[in-house]
Order: sequence, then structure tokens, then C-alpha cells
Amino acid sequence: MNPENQRILEARLEIIGRVQTPFVEQRGTPIQPSFAKDVKGRIIVEEPYIGALEDIEGFEHIWLLYWMDKAAPFRPRVVPYMDVQERGLFATRAPCRPNPIGISVVRLLGREGGILHVSDVDILNDTPLIDIKPYHPKFDAHPKSRAGWLDDNTEDRSVADSRFQAPLSRMREE
Repeated sequence: MNPENQRILEARLEIIGRVQTPFVEQRGTPIQPSFAKDVKGRIIVEEPYIGALEDIEGFEHIWLLYWMDKAAPFRPRVVPYMDVQERGLFATRAPCRPNPIGISVVRLLGREGGILHVSDVDILNDTPLIDIKPYHPKFDAHPKSRAGWLDDNTEDRSVADSRFQAPLSRMREE
């Protein structure tokens, strides 16, 4: 295998469902779940995966991992929503990633079969869902952690604009 190919991992991701939300475009969508307080959505889990939802009702929050299929292509440096200065992509949560995998922690309101009712959702409508994991405060919360450049940030933005929107031609191809 040549060195160029060594950095490419061939992987197959199963779409286990879809996220339904009121957000149809990036502009105006909350940029994080904490800015999406009380925004309701539904997770529609595909039939083969419904059995995997057993016992999830006991969790107040869940992690959603999803494929950001409407994001612009990878850029190594970006001006993130909460800043006016260009930053390295991996020091941000901008969606234009080499592998556009998103992660959001949402509040689980209830389950009806293969449908999860959630709140505090910051995801675009009809986004492909690739995994669900339970949130555990003992494992997942680190409230005293440093947050890099965000610790000194003075920008107060809570909703997205269209700076990371994929060109319409790219979205039509997928």
C-alpha cells in the first residue's frame, strides 16, 4: 500500500434512522443543543435497529451521532460561528469536516416504538443518524474543563448563518 492510500480508511456506515426537526437550512439553526432549549424533534429509527432501543427510556439525555450531509466540503481553517477570527478546523465545531460526523446531546422525552421524542435539538431536518449512545453525567460531564479560545471569546452567537452550507449542486448529487 502506498503512503497516500494509508490515510484512507474504507468504512461502511449504516444509517440507522433519520432526525426530524423544524430546521430546513443552516441559517437560523441553533449552533449547539444548549442554544436549542425546548426545540422538539423526533428520531425515526429504521426497523432493523428498533430492538436496540430497549432500556433507553431510563436516560434523560442521549448522544446522537449523525452524518452532516448538507455541510460544505472540508476546509482546514474556518471562522467559527462564535468567533470573528480564523481558527484551525479541529479547534472548532464547524461542520465542514473531512468526515462530516456530528454529535449532539439531546434530552429524551419519550419513546413510541421506533420513534424517540427529543428536545434541545440543533440538527437539520432529515439528517441521517448513524448512532445513539446514552449520556452519563459521571462519564460525559467535565464542567471545569478549559475550552481553549472559547474561554476568551466575546462573540455571542447562538444560531447559524450559511457559511458552512454545501453548495446546492453538491446537495442535489447526494
